[in-house]
Amino acid sequence: MPQEASPRGTFQKIADALKAQIDADPKAVELPTVAEVMRDHGVSRGVVLRAFAVLQKEGAAEPVPGGRWRVLREGQWADRRPLAERLTDVFADDGLEVGATFPSASTLCKRFDVSRPTVTKALEKLEAAGWLSEGGQGKLRTVG
Repeated sequence: MPQEASPRGTFQKIADALKAQIDADPKAVELPTVAEVMRDHGVSRGVVLRAFAVLQKEGAAEPVPGGRWRVLREGQWADRRPLAERLTDVFADDGLEVGATFPSASTLCKRFDVSRPTVTKALEKLEAAGWLSEGGQGKLRTVG
């Protein structure tokens, strides 16, 4: 009697096999390519990408430019969203309401470990979107 293949089971089994491979080699920094996993497991590209998505959701891997996937170890995850997007988290994290003073560019440089020009560009985007009042030298930005 033939055994029916479960699509969920297939990509989950591949994700589990890749996790075991990561755990077995503490020096591994990259996952095998999509083509290698397709060949080794005899599955389609879509199944492999779903398995990689499981690893990403679990914080075990992340995509990098060029179609490769990087292995992430405990405590290695970093927020890779654009800074302007990450700055919007400050509103909730700091409990800021309309009219409240927004942290200074210097404070944000230290908090997000980025350069001042990077912070300035991100703040300008938030000002343009109406999240913040316009700032300037010596002028505090407030939540809009």
